[in-house]
Amino acid sequence: MLRSARIKLSTGIALVLATVSPAWSSSHREAPNITELRKVDNTDLYAFRSYEPGRSAFVTLIANFQPDQEPGGGPNYYTMDPDALYEIMIDNNGDAVEDLTFQFRFTNTLRNGTGITIDVGGRTQPIPLRHLGQITAPNDPDLGETEAYTLSMVKGDRRSGPRFTVSSAGNLNLAKPFDNAGEKSIPNYPAYAQQHVYAVGLPECAAVGKVFVGQRAEAFAVNLGPIFDLVNFVPIEGEGFPGGIRQSNANQELIGEYNITSLALEIPIGCLQGAGNNGVIGVWSSASLPQTRMLRSDPTHASPDTQGGAFVQVSRLGMPLVNELVIGLPEKNLFNAVKPTADAALAHYVTNPTFPEILNRLFRAPVNATLGTSFSTIAPINFPRNDLVATFLTGIPTLNAQSTVTASEMLRLNTNVSPVAQGRQHPMGVIEDDLAGFPNGRRPGDDVVDIILRVAMGRLCHPIPINGVQTQLGFCRPTDAPTGKVAYTDGAPLNSTYVQNAFPYLLNPIRGAPRPQQ
Repeated sequence: MLRSARIKLSTGIALVLATVSPAWSSSHREAPNITELRKVDNTDLYAFRSYEPGRSAFVTLIANFQPDQEPGGGPNYYTMDPDALYEIMIDNNGDAVEDLTFQFRFTNTLRNGTGITIDVGGRTQPIPLRHLGQITAPNDPDLGETEAYTLSMVKGDRRSGPRFTVSSAGNLNLAKPFDNAGEKSIPNYPAYAQQHVYAVGLPECAAVGKVFVGQRAEAFAVNLGPIFDLVNFVPIEGEGFPGGIRQSNANQELIGEYNITSLALEIPIGCLQGAGNNGVIGVWSSASLPQTRMLRSDPTHASPDTQGGAFVQVSRLGMPLVNELVIGLPEKNLFNAVKPTADAALAHYVTNPTFPEILNRLFRAPVNATLGTSFSTIAPINFPRNDLVATFLTGIPTLNAQSTVTASEMLRLNTNVSPVAQGRQHPMGVIEDDLAGFPNGRRPGDDVVDIILRVAMGRLCHPIPINGVQTQLGFCRPTDAPTGKVAYTDGAPLNSTYVQNAFPYLLNPIRGAPRPQQ
């Protein structure tokens, strides 16, 4: 992989960018509209060769939804939206159009139509809680409201292509585990959750895959509050820069504080690869809602409102962070609504990104004062930013560019790159010679905030190690990025030890009670 010492975008890619240049992607509460639609907020997407021992012939896909779940978020906790359509799309021929789609639909059901009831002074009353008694198994009788989902696989167009319902041992309705209310409600949550990992047969796929849908611990490492307070810290690793921020879990705003809901699949590699391509797949996820919604004046548990019309996409995610930090405020809602083939209107945010210039305005003077330098800018000056185009929009030639290149925003994973064992993964991925890491797909232990900070500030204009050899990629020159080798960071650490070494990889959710010791 990455054999050539100098890799340049081809004339064909440049022509594509002139006509169909795309945008970037979404994350936690990143667009005004999605802040009002929490259950369909798509927060993180992962796509990687499974590195669980003995599972290297599989690809794991994880789409996370519904951010900022408080561990003690009762009494309703965090069910999914039964009116929504949650999807993970695969492009395996490079045309930026889905070839395979995995669709999830949810139902929430009150046991016996009432939930759990108890006798109170001779009158049978439904209780106000979702459970009463210890929960140890799927659809446990002590659960008064159960949540289940169906999984479908669509070939071709996700709305009109052939649709196949996926089953586990003939069961079409798969149980979603109750959220981690606490040790008294669920004494052994890991064992309980593991019962909700289902083996599933896939159409035209000889091998058996896996699916899990349920609450997990948040795994997105970010120093969120200070970042949006005009980057209220020096975003340079403190070991090598006076006054820079030091790596510390005290800087975590999400990990160790919140849970998330994961839709996780483990699919045999051969079932994802298209015929005649080079093994690179494009991956993105979305959530859609019916076009119309009418609130009822007499709402019931089963029908609080009336929904109708075609599905309209309201959330979309491929690469991390960029609808938060790249797309301009007026177009954030638009990005979440469009398909990868319709990204051209937002191309200028990619080729001329604003975030490096924001850092320049905030930190150029302090950097010059601290180092005694006279940088006229600390941001890259190569426009258009072909290094970012390759990283986020087309893939890097000989690493994760598809045989046919259509510029579009999605994760791109070369399924021919062997996985790296948990203990040997580098959190900086490709820029530190770990070719199985981000931006070649994304693993849960890849520190994407730090990687994106460094790439945005010009790391790929300088040589990077590839198979132990310092290699100039050729997208831009070192002189284009005066601080491109600086160790930019938000100070919130992440590596592969923050997650499990087995499907579904993200840790079991933080319990509601007793409160974990800080």
